[in-house]
Amino acid sequence: MHILVTNDDGVYAPGLLALVKELRKIGKVSIVAPDRNWSASGHVKTLSRPLRVKEITLADGSLAMACDGAPSDCVALSVMGLLDEPIEMVVSGINPNANLGHDVTYSGTVTAAMEAAIWDLPSVAVSLDAPEYHEGPLDYATAAIVGANVAKIVWEKKLPKNILLNVNVPYCSMDKLKGFRITRQGLRVYRDELVRREDPHGRPYYWIGGEAPTGVPEEGTDIGALSRCYVSITPLSLDLTAYDFKEMLSGWEFD
Repeated sequence: MHILVTNDDGVYAPGLLALVKELRKIGKVSIVAPDRNWSASGHVKTLSRPLRVKEITLADGSLAMACDGAPSDCVALSVMGLLDEPIEMVVSGINPNANLGHDVTYSGTVTAAMEAAIWDLPSVAVSLDAPEYHEGPLDYATAAIVGANVAKIVWEKKLPKNILLNVNVPYCSMDKLKGFRITRQGLRVYRDELVRREDPHGRPYYWIGGEAPTGVPEEGTDIGALSRCYVSITPLSLDLTAYDFKEMLSGWEFD
């Protein structure tokens, strides 16, 4: 099995290397990731400029490819021939913060896995529910082990077409995990605020500020599972059609 590892935090992010080390136990690993942070980049396809890729060496001596495009660009380039050997699976992460509910539409981690699903490849996005204001290095060991185990099972069982798995892991040691839950997307609560400032010339500029998002820990959801120290595994579909509303919409008169 040839696994492509990418992320949205940049090729030098410690979560990526932790994941690579565990995935090497189950298959061959290639690394193609952004050369900088692309957090909250969403599903990007770069068409307006050329993409550049260079080979680099990571902290453990691993060779990797650093791309100046988005996470989804990294996947597309790899599938289309950047690498000599065909990719058979994509694992994206480890993101240092959870990707829950509506986060999946913003997340470069998740949308990299979506790009892989578009190319009919099995794909998994892995995120760690680290404390919001954690100081010092994060411990990615549990999330890396979980991510590799999920990838192994996905390879053995296969995924349906146009489906990817969004995996969120509690911030704890393996022995503290209560288990795994198959979940649906929960309700994320955002508290964004517009912050207006002025530059030295008196021209306004804006930040999107506010408190960190929270969520409703409802049973059966990704947010609920994490709140109870379970790994959340949410199957996501590329088909965004609102089937429940489709029949009602057909009764509206648009002619």
